Amino acid sequence: MAATASSYRSPFLPSSLNLHHHHHHHHHQPLQLVTRAISTTNKGSTRTKYRKRAIKCGREFSDFVGGDLVKLDLGKWLSDVEEHKAIAIYSPHEGGYEGRYLNRLRYQGYRFLDLSARGLGDPETTLTKIHPVCPAHIGKQPIARWYFPPEVDYRLSLLPPDAKGLVVWVLEAKVLSKAELQFLALLPTLRPKVRVIAECGNWRKFVWTPLKDIAGLAANEAT
Repeated sequence: MAATASSYRSPFLPSSLNLHHHHHHHHHQPLQLVTRAISTTNKGSTRTKYRKRAIKCGREFSDFVGGDLVKLDLGKWLSDVEEHKAIAIYSPHEGGYEGRYLNRLRYQGYRFLDLSARGLGDPETTLTKIHPVCPAHIGKQPIARWYFPPEVDYRLSLLPPDAKGLVVWVLEAKVLSKAELQFLALLPTLRPKVRVIAECGNWRKFVWTPLKDIAGLAANEAT
């Protein structure tokens, strides 16, 4: 069977770089990086040289056993949550990995308050103050306004005596403004028994960083 060749051009690579991947019937050739170099001779003519280099795709231990089964960083996860108290996490798009880290906090005795950043309103008002909520009137009912207790303070009052604290887990926190993220980063300071976990985006593997770093509080403290 005749070999077929296909080329791939990435928008993140310079126009002088092309990736060629050759497919064969019985075996696969490694991915090759073709570099084009253009030089000018003394007579003014141009000369083009092509160089090929093989690209090897690195593999990790988690590629063979499943990343959700590797829990070597759970100890650091617990220590970072206790140290920074507000964490921004980035999980893979396929989901499921964050459940391992959530369960580890549950084993430590934490209770959870799950919230979605979409429709949350002002986090400070919703979480720490009595706030109004207008139910949908569907155009036929009078516009009403109901008042609800602070979400965090209400949940803290319901914690059992053996609970270690309350984890406010914020979904889709990437839609929040920097000022709203700054309040979430400061919330454990206002309520010492509260920990904040904010889902701020996605990445190829489960990673996290202190929430104050992406909210701009670390830069303000340095100045």
